[in-house]
Amino acid sequence: MTTGNSQQPVLTDEHRALIGVEAQPVTSPEPLERGAMRRFVQAIMDNDPVYWDEEYARQTRYGGVVVPPLAVTSVSRRRPGTPDPLDHFKVDPDWDGASPPAGRAQERPAGSLPPVLTPTLPRLLNGGVSAEFFAYGRPGDYITARQKYADITERTGRDGPMVIVVTETTYTNQDALLLCKVRQTLIRR
Repeated sequence: MTTGNSQQPVLTDEHRALIGVEAQPVTSPEPLERGAMRRFVQAIMDNDPVYWDEEYARQTRYGGVVVPPLAVTSVSRRRPGTPDPLDHFKVDPDWDGASPPAGRAQERPAGSLPPVLTPTLPRLLNGGVSAEFFAYGRPGDYITARQKYADITERTGRDGPMVIVVTETTYTNQDALLLCKVRQTLIRR
């Protein structure tokens, strides 16, 4: 695939070598706790008592309270005392939030993947997110997220070349029970 009139591919062998690369797993610094899950349930406006009423939940096939399926994706926040990666927006409001800030390539948060650098394609678009659920998390679970590059491809769109980057993040509990997989597609143009 080529860009404009230059006949140079955007996607290189170095980019293709990233397919399958996994980041270091990151385990939540705290367990799923009922207060945070209550706020999550309120935010998604799903008042199913299986998420908060222990007596009711014991009578269900789950045998106890479970957390909403997507809640496990929100617990892998940064550890207390670590820098806020979004602080870079204060000095560079045009930063895309996905690639390392200019001049700070070594400052990747724990568990993040190496960047897919495409200097000739500065724009970043969200190409979609999908989730597949396997089991419910429970209060007290420690959640581990593992992210990898599932695919990196190049295509030509109406406005020229684009690189499509697909990541897959798996979420497991402390017993290595797979809870969900989330695939995110980012498009660089």
